[in-house]
Amino acid sequence: MDSGFSARLWRLRAAGLALLVFLGALPAGAATFKVSPIQIYLSAGKTTELLAVENQSSESVRLQVTAFGWNQNPRGEMELAPTEDVVFFPALLTLEPGKERKVRIGVSKPAGAVERTYRVFVEELPPLEKPSEVGNRSEVKVLTRFGVPIFVQPAKLTRSGAIENAKLESGTVKFQVKNTGNAAFSLISVRTSGAGADGSQTFENQAAGWYVLAGGERVYEIAIPPADCQRTKTISLEAKTERDAWKASLAVAPEACGPASR
Repeated sequence: MDSGFSARLWRLRAAGLALLVFLGALPAGAATFKVSPIQIYLSAGKTTELLAVENQSSESVRLQVTAFGWNQNPRGEMELAPTEDVVFFPALLTLEPGKERKVRIGVSKPAGAVERTYRVFVEELPPLEKPSEVGNRSEVKVLTRFGVPIFVQPAKLTRSGAIENAKLESGTVKFQVKNTGNAAFSLISVRTSGAGADGSQTFENQAAGWYVLAGGERVYEIAIPPADCQRTKTISLEAKTERDAWKASLAVAPEACGPASR
């Protein structure tokens, strides 16, 4: 893989929406557009979907469509790779103010036993410069990019998960939320709380959640203030989705909290 393409993949490691900055002789502000739906679900019985792209600004907008295979590392960071599995038309389009156009999205690889995941990006391109504007760049143009996840679902969906490998080390709770099913789920929240010997709450933490793809895991490390840790006898863990909640508990040994605060 050449260095230029690697750099581009790193830039694409963003959440669903990313902002790019382009310097040029352009009016301040950005042409805005929206896409719908914001998630695409395909299967053996539904191999294509129409993605509507609408220009909501008062100026014309040039757009480019690209697609990548989508995976995640245990920290939840997006990992993108080139793919020929996703097909789409058109790849380039220009929208006049207030106009909408549909992009047909499909997959060439049949659905399997485990869900496959991709990302299609609709990215705003810089307006074409007029000859009189070349060499007179002075303002900032903000370009918008939307990332739409694509899920190619198996015939039989199994969504399941678990909290595993929970431990307390040096005052930090460490655990994994694992996807033990064959389809992605989205975490609404990940909650960690402590209880003292009398049952009173000693601390509470709400961590951000996101997708956990099929067969994947999300690693969490949550530091507990030393004084709170020393008062804690039991730690409760909960990972919630729209449908399910997985729980685990952990007994606290005082030495796992590290030195007591003074």
